[in-house]
Amino acid sequence: MVLLLACLACSCTRETETRAPAKSEAALLKRQEKDKVFQHGPGSPLPEEEKARFQGLAYYQVNPAYRFKVTLHRYPDPEIVRFATNTEERRQFLRYGYFEFEIQGQKCRLQVYRATDEGEEAMLFIPFRDATSGKETYGGGRYLDLKENTSGAYELDFNEAYNPYCAYGKNYSCPLPPRDNTLPVPVPAGEKNYTPPQ
Repeated sequence: MVLLLACLACSCTRETETRAPAKSEAALLKRQEKDKVFQHGPGSPLPEEEKARFQGLAYYQVNPAYRFKVTLHRYPDPEIVRFATNTEERRQFLRYGYFEFEIQGQKCRLQVYRATDEGEEAMLFIPFRDATSGKETYGGGRYLDLKENTSGAYELDFNEAYNPYCAYGKNYSCPLPPRDNTLPVPVPAGEKNYTPPQ
């Protein structure tokens, strides 16, 4: 019995150790695919004159330390809020719930939103700023999207944080993260500032 338990413990350890590299590899492949879409895809936000010289988006190295298991604390009566954008447009979202987690020993909370005009297929939307915003990352904040599930348990992976389209051109209207979603700590994970190719 003791031997069996020891074997099971070893198996769990090996599974955990192999899971993180697998996720890192998947994240790298996803980034490569995104670069291809940005350079060659019809829906690319890049100005046409930049596509030929585009060398890929800039990212932090994938870091499992910025991947969190979180629970969605849903509000019983989600209220409609209006987001400011980089243009004069206003966008409506449901203030749906929040996630809590710790970064560098500091408790953090992010409000979670849901679009009001996308029906049952709407994703959970987490716009945020952190201490890297306006420095190493886009000043208008970054986004995370999650597919809603029925369990309320999620993986909040900042390695997946991405820039809104207005980071690449002026022809887009992008929601700005509300003040509540400004994290007091740096989050050196995910996409960095975009620098147009010379």
